[in-house]
Amino acid sequence: MSKGRLEAFSDAVIAIVITIMVLELRVPHGADWEALRPLVPKLLTYVLSFIFLGIYWNNHHHMLQATDRINGTILWANLHLLFWLSLIPVITGWMGENHFAPLPTAVYGGVLLLAAVAYLILQTTIVAQQGTNSKLAAAVGKDVKGKLSAALYVAAIPLAFANRWIAIPFELAAFPPYYNRSFARSGSRAGNSPSREPDS
Repeated sequence: MSKGRLEAFSDAVIAIVITIMVLELRVPHGADWEALRPLVPKLLTYVLSFIFLGIYWNNHHHMLQATDRINGTILWANLHLLFWLSLIPVITGWMGENHFAPLPTAVYGGVLLLAAVAYLILQTTIVAQQGTNSKLAAAVGKDVKGKLSAALYVAAIPLAFANRWIAIPFELAAFPPYYNRSFARSGSRAGNSPSREPDS
């Protein structure tokens, strides 16, 4: 099965999610700095979520570039990831609207955690289909960064109820690791050995 449709569909979903987020930002009612103040929490959550989605889009692109074949299990694993990413506009707006209140902040961390888990499932599914000697497996390795990211999300959720200003830095630190260099290294190694592939 070709990976082209999967990549095009995923790109479209992520683009729509970002578009929905920016449409939630309202035009300021006024022409002074004071008019911008009510928008600050929503703008901050938008920036956080935009960076989060941008990293996922980039990693997803590189992961699929390292993938030779797609099967039905990979399609469903990919849909599972897109489901959690599609909830980002809702929780982004909720957290921004309520000025980083404990419950919205905890739910935000929860959705980011489930997106991270879904990405790990997709990554594992592709490696299982491609083989342990694939480029993706070579780039991912033990994926310590990805597992650490998920662990920080787990810690951030209860912290949101204790102190949201501690929980938010945890969520920032847990942002998905950027794997571009890993893919590049595995790609150069693949040039010397026919059966190696990258990570997510």
